[in-house]
Amino acid sequence: MLLKRKNILITGTNRGIGKAILIECAKNGANILAHARSKNDEFLEFIKQLALQYDVTITPIFFDMTDVKLMKEKIREIFKKKIKVDVLINNAGIAHGGFFQMTSVSKIREVFSVNFFSHLELTQLTLKLMTKNKYGSIINIASIAGIDLKEGNCAYGVSKAAIIAWTKVLSRELAKFNIRVNAIAPGLTETNMAGFMEPKAGKEMVQNSLMKRLGTPEEIANVAVFLASEKASFVNGQIIRVDGGSI
Repeated sequence: MLLKRKNILITGTNRGIGKAILIECAKNGANILAHARSKNDEFLEFIKQLALQYDVTITPIFFDMTDVKLMKEKIREIFKKKIKVDVLINNAGIAHGGFFQMTSVSKIREVFSVNFFSHLELTQLTLKLMTKNKYGSIINIASIAGIDLKEGNCAYGVSKAAIIAWTKVLSRELAKFNIRVNAIAPGLTETNMAGFMEPKAGKEMVQNSLMKRLGTPEEIANVAVFLASEKASFVNGQIIRVDGGSI
């Protein structure tokens, strides 16, 4: 129960890595503000059963990450309910692949809007609570695509590189408030997002992993739980690769 009585806000919890993080945080005793883009009965029933199974509170929050007005309204509701946010996990994102000359600037803006700027907006809002309490942990889900930048990654990879740079800057600014900021850089993981990759590129990533396989969402989620817990109380400003030993 590494996260017992902690309140955690997680974005993009309806599938993939975000859903796995939601489950692992619930298993470890956290009360969760579970974000999804839109309301649906299947998601509501899932979090209801998950909360009952692990005897935690899971509160759904619905908004499009690019809808700043609605985002502010939802965070304001959290303020009014006096819910403390101990941990923010910025997970929501979209995939894209394509050569720069074949990618419109509007598409690059769209990817950055979801993968980078929306997290800046949400983090600024959440920090109003964290800095007041002088405690917190922010975990950004980046990607090895933001470290090992390759051709065809002018939008997704560069947006994740921005997340990594921002993580390092923010960790320096917030340490005085006892707020840690770290990022996880997954390799190719068994999610729907992996299906957007060209088969050749996906096969190459698997071959470049020392373990010769894709990661699982649970393997990424376990690292997120560690970083959110007091076990990582002296871990700050780090970019942790979870990629099976990519070469």
